[in-house]
Amino acid sequence: MSFSTAQSYLSLPVPVCHDVSIGNETVGLHDGGALWWPEEHTLVVSDLHMEKGASFARRGQMLPPYDTGATLERLSGLITIFQPKRVIALGDSFHDEKGADCLPAAYRAMLKTMQIGREWVWITGNHDKTIPASYCGDVVETLQIRSLTFCHEPSEGVVSGEICGHLHPAAKVRRKGRSIRRPCFATDGRRLVLPAFGALTGGLNVLDAAWQPVFSQSRFSVFMLGTGRLYPFAASKLTPDTARASAV
Repeated sequence: MSFSTAQSYLSLPVPVCHDVSIGNETVGLHDGGALWWPEEHTLVVSDLHMEKGASFARRGQMLPPYDTGATLERLSGLITIFQPKRVIALGDSFHDEKGADCLPAAYRAMLKTMQIGREWVWITGNHDKTIPASYCGDVVETLQIRSLTFCHEPSEGVVSGEICGHLHPAAKVRRKGRSIRRPCFATDGRRLVLPAFGALTGGLNVLDAAWQPVFSQSRFSVFMLGTGRLYPFAASKLTPDTARASAV
C-alpha cells in the first residue's frame, strides 16, 4: 500500500454503531441500515431489490432507472469503511429473476469489485428464489454462524438469534406536533429485523398487523435511521399509520 493510499484509509470516518445483544452475540447497528458483527468481520444488509425500477418499467410504470446504482454506491461506501471479510445479503437482493439476468454490465462490475478478497453470501428471498452462478459467492436459504441464524423471512414462533429482513420495517413517532416516519431496525433481543437497504424500497409500519406473529404484545424496540445516528424508541412510544401500505 502506498503512503497516499494509507493516508486515504486513515482519513475514512470511523463507523459508529449502536451495539445490541441478539441471542448470545453482540452486533452493531449502523445508521446506513446495515448490521456490523465485529467479531466475525461480517457486514449484513437486506432487501437490496436491485433493478426494481426496471421491473416496474417492464410493466408500464415508468420510474427513474437509477435505483440499482444508488444502492450499490451506498453498499460500496459501507464496505470501504468497514472492510469486512464477509458480506451477507439477506434475500430479495434482486427485485425479480429478470433483474438478475439483465443487470447492466457496469453494475455487474461494481458487484464483482466489492466481492474481491472477501466471502460473499447470497441468501435467497421471495423475490429472488435463485441467484445465477455468474454472480459468484455462496447461495443458501439460511446460514448459521455461531449462535446466529441468518434468513430472509422471520420464522414462526419464538426464536433466539435470528437475523432477517423481508418486512421492510419502518416506524413513526410524533414529536413536537409533527410526525416523523423512517426505516428502522426492530428487535426484541431474540430476533432482529433489518430495514430494506435498496434505494427504491418502501417500509411497513412495525405496528401493522403483519408484525404480530414476529413480536408479541408490542414487546420490542426500534432504532430509526437518522443522519449519523440512530433513534431508539420502545414500541409503546410509536404511532400507527392511518392506512396500511404493503412494502414487500
